[in-house]
Amino acid sequence: MKRVLAVVAALTAAMVVAGCGTGEPESIMDKDSLVIGVRPDLPSVGLRTSDGKFEGFDVDVARYVAGKLGKDFSFLPVLAADREQVLVGGRADMVVATYTISQDRKAKVLFAGPYHISYQDILTRPGETIKNVRDLKGRKICEVKGSNAAQRVVEERKVAAQVVPFGDYKACVTALKSKQVDAVTTNDVILAGLAMQDGSGLHLNNAQFNEQRTGVGLRKGDVPGCEAVNRVITGMYQDGTAGTLLKKWFGTSGLDLSTIAVPQFEGCS
Repeated sequence: MKRVLAVVAALTAAMVVAGCGTGEPESIMDKDSLVIGVRPDLPSVGLRTSDGKFEGFDVDVARYVAGKLGKDFSFLPVLAADREQVLVGGRADMVVATYTISQDRKAKVLFAGPYHISYQDILTRPGETIKNVRDLKGRKICEVKGSNAAQRVVEERKVAAQVVPFGDYKACVTALKSKQVDAVTTNDVILAGLAMQDGSGLHLNNAQFNEQRTGVGLRKGDVPGCEAVNRVITGMYQDGTAGTLLKKWFGTSGLDLSTIAVPQFEGCS
């Protein structure tokens, strides 16, 4: 009988440690250290430098959130196409990587925030202007694997642009400069960072269409973690950190930073 009781006790303890006792997924709030997915390829947003460190607006937001939660953290480089996979597969606890909230993505992961509201914009060559999304009709636009920006032009806006696929935004910039495509379209902070890094005169057209609600990706079901991150994001705006970071990374980019207010959250259910 003692042996049976010992086995039962051991199994029960193992179930509690694994989070199986309640049937709830493990929350980021139950961890001492977090793995945070950030972009390695987007200047001013999320970029891995030559010394292996990460920098950019999203990276600073991730640092702020982890610090306010009282968690140690490490960064995991994540490209656009891999954001869902690293969360669902358990490789990352949190993703802060220009992760635009959408219904399709919400079916796979949970979003806190958004922590930033921006707009889709259009990047063109020096001396060339495309002021309206409708003006992309018949033009070649760059599509990056894992990003839905080009398809939003074609499917949501019903603009008959020619979508040309490339592996990443660096390749898109090269294609734009060599006239393989006529424009690059995506989140305006991504385009601003690309233009500032390139320095050749590529410019934003301030077309401002398709509001982009950028959130913090979490594993599906982590409601306590989502609510905690939302509280931190609110504090980030109230204490002025959000405005400071936006001006730090995009103050000379031409982005309109005149109004910086707490975004309306999506909810954690």
